[in-house]
Amino acid sequence: MRSLPMATEILPAEDGEAEGCIQCQQGSKLVLFVTGKCHWGCDYCPLSENRRETPDMFANERRCTSWSEVIEEGQAMEATGTGITGGDPMLDLEKTLEAVRQLKAAFGPEHHIHVYTSIPFDPLRAKDFGDAGLDEIRFHLLSGTTEKYRATMEACSEHNITVGVELPCEPDNEEGLFALLDELETVPVEFLNLNELEITVGNQENMDVRGFNLSGGITAAAEGSAELALRLKEAAQEKSYHLKFCTAKYKDAGQLRNRFKRRGQATLRPYEVLSDDDTILFGAIPAKLQDAHDDISELKEELGIADGWIRYDGATQRIELPLTLAEELAEVLEVPVMLVEVHPTHERLEVGLVHLNQHR
Repeated sequence: MRSLPMATEILPAEDGEAEGCIQCQQGSKLVLFVTGKCHWGCDYCPLSENRRETPDMFANERRCTSWSEVIEEGQAMEATGTGITGGDPMLDLEKTLEAVRQLKAAFGPEHHIHVYTSIPFDPLRAKDFGDAGLDEIRFHLLSGTTEKYRATMEACSEHNITVGVELPCEPDNEEGLFALLDELETVPVEFLNLNELEITVGNQENMDVRGFNLSGGITAAAEGSAELALRLKEAAQEKSYHLKFCTAKYKDAGQLRNRFKRRGQATLRPYEVLSDDDTILFGAIPAKLQDAHDDISELKEELGIADGWIRYDGATQRIELPLTLAEELAEVLEVPVMLVEVHPTHERLEVGLVHLNQHR
């Protein structure tokens, strides 16, 4: 029995691994949520309530109302590709097709795009996606078999779209998953991705009904999912397609963190630093808008701060500057001096605030 790599660093690609997975692991794929529409009601769906059935788009964590905002987010993280997800993207097929066109136009033909869907859509539309430049499509087989998907899979393959299957590894579906291993040999599938089943806020009640428990440790994984995935991976050694298992821990601590780190490195302001936890750190001093210009001028003159290394943020009403300078100022200023920690996302969610001095 093999042991699973659980590290959070970028792992080397396996032979035959899908290009979409390779780029996801590197944190270089934009995650484009095109729609929250989905009619299937899968009881293991981890989607949060604020995204279920919404027509809104999200590029990574950013809510977008235009393609220009989506492209801007891709540029902010220097994306090498995009994963289009939902909901089910094919419930808004034209929007999904337009997303492929927009992304290819903005980033070039080498920008790798994959789409997830549960829908065996009209095979004739595969040509439209092939012409638009879609690189990879991943089918979630609602029935657990390829019966309804064969024609669409074959059409996608004919139009040079890499075809794969992606499913949660449900501990109580062992017989069905083992049967699927042989069935996939009869369709043009190049990979099977099994994701460790997760118990989340969005699906916990349904998982309780099915009798699933957390596997233990700091993870949302369902007990028994990883063990079954390993047996399936062993059984698929000689298959014509590649089987990959992605753990819940690696999805959260690996892929997500690598994406945060990449975006942070690409968007750091001169006075900011990236922490060991891939959050952004800087120093700050509260200041009212009417005082900010004079305060900044005085600080630049006294400390020799170059342009770009200090700025005023109107939303939070504070002067931002290098943490090293803030630590020095904390020893002599009577006004508050702070360490601020934010996520490297478009919204820059504040996750930490530490006072560096005992101000009066």
